[in-house]
Amino acid sequence: MTDTTVVTRFAPSPTGHLHIGGARTAIFCWLLSRHFGGRFLLRIEDTDTERSKQEYTDSILASMRWLGLDFDGEAIYQRQRFDLYNQYIDRLLEAGHAYWCECTPEEVEAMREKARADGEKPRYDGRCRSRSLGPGLGHAVRLKAPLQGVVAFDDMVKGHVSFEAAELDDMILRRADGAPTYNFAVVVDDVTMGVSHVIRGDDHVNNTPRQIVIYRALGEKLPIFGHVPMILGPDRQKLSKRHGAKAVIDYEKDGLLPEALLNYLVRLGWSHGDQELFSRKELVEFFDGAHLSSASAAFDPEKLLWVNAQHLRMAKPDELLPLLLPFLRSHYPNLSDSDKSLVLRCIPLVQPRVSTLMEVAEHLCPLLTKAADLAYDQAALAKALQDEGLGCVQELRQRLAGLLAFDREAVRACIHGYVEEKGIKFKALGPPLRFSLLGAADGPDLADVMAALGREESLARLDRAISLCVRGTS
Repeated sequence: MTDTTVVTRFAPSPTGHLHIGGARTAIFCWLLSRHFGGRFLLRIEDTDTERSKQEYTDSILASMRWLGLDFDGEAIYQRQRFDLYNQYIDRLLEAGHAYWCECTPEEVEAMREKARADGEKPRYDGRCRSRSLGPGLGHAVRLKAPLQGVVAFDDMVKGHVSFEAAELDDMILRRADGAPTYNFAVVVDDVTMGVSHVIRGDDHVNNTPRQIVIYRALGEKLPIFGHVPMILGPDRQKLSKRHGAKAVIDYEKDGLLPEALLNYLVRLGWSHGDQELFSRKELVEFFDGAHLSSASAAFDPEKLLWVNAQHLRMAKPDELLPLLLPFLRSHYPNLSDSDKSLVLRCIPLVQPRVSTLMEVAEHLCPLLTKAADLAYDQAALAKALQDEGLGCVQELRQRLAGLLAFDREAVRACIHGYVEEKGIKFKALGPPLRFSLLGAADGPDLADVMAALGREESLARLDRAISLCVRGTS
């Protein structure tokens, strides 16, 4: 392959949201084109007028934008191309590669039933093939398929695949109502779009020989096909919601990173040695169409969360902030610029402890809440600051107030200096200090917390906890 030959396409039907199987196909197509500096095209296959909805088209486009799967040029809509399809059908009719058929659906079904009864493959028997019919009410257009020989192709995933031509009947190209059939529209689209590589699910394998026959009838060059196995559930059954699979838009709402979902889905059917985690740049660099697996991969929600957690840990705070803001605004609808600065300082504190952006927001809440609004459980606070705990917090508070610098190193040195001077164990100070600062018994490193909060907010929290505790014991 050269950098001028690769043109791929993703062709979803807008009859539902983009799910992970379709997303993986889109990702493979996008990566292959980007690796070779080619073009990645989008085609919306919306000829099913009853089930196709604009809301699903919008959702598919939004999901692709979120995943970063930018496509070249404008999206193509099949519904707008009927004139083009008819031009190609006329071309086949004029060349004698197609013919008019007046057989009704009921008559065709009777032919198939008879073939089954005779132990043969159910198919149309070609009775209109030589009748030289013309257009008319109820007439469809059929392709003259080869009656013998082999239809074969070399698949990027499955290797050499062949079908007996006798298994293919004279398929309909245009129905009696004037609508083109799927296989015909797909071939015309891929030809006119200049598609060089067709990557899709292996549920399309049986369509491929039919499409190859159409390519040959049109005198057009075949693309390179790659049929990837379907994603299965952990029980090796067809993937469904009960396995934890969701639409791409739901993963966004759940707080996954697009890079993590991209990474995880690529690994469901492709490998690069033993490497598990990839940046987007690495995927583009390594994905050349080789090493696609012919075995079905199992979807594992827990592994997806693990991959997401790793990407969260590797991300820079300023990269996470725009993705995090929608989750933070559900808690703090009026985030100010100063709040955002605090968020940037606090993100590194929670990154090692979370798996999703939603969890990041939840862990940030105690850090973003002002001292006056921080919720304390009165009984838990009293327990945390009982015995010497209250005195330790009061004394440390005075030392912290006198620090010339209030950064991580200075605060940590102050805490450890106090513990050593008093000859106490850290657990005598740590738990009451943490509860005073965060209203919880668990959380990030205390010096990191205070450095991120700053002197004024840290002291205000300690003062409030001390005041509540003293008031509760008086």
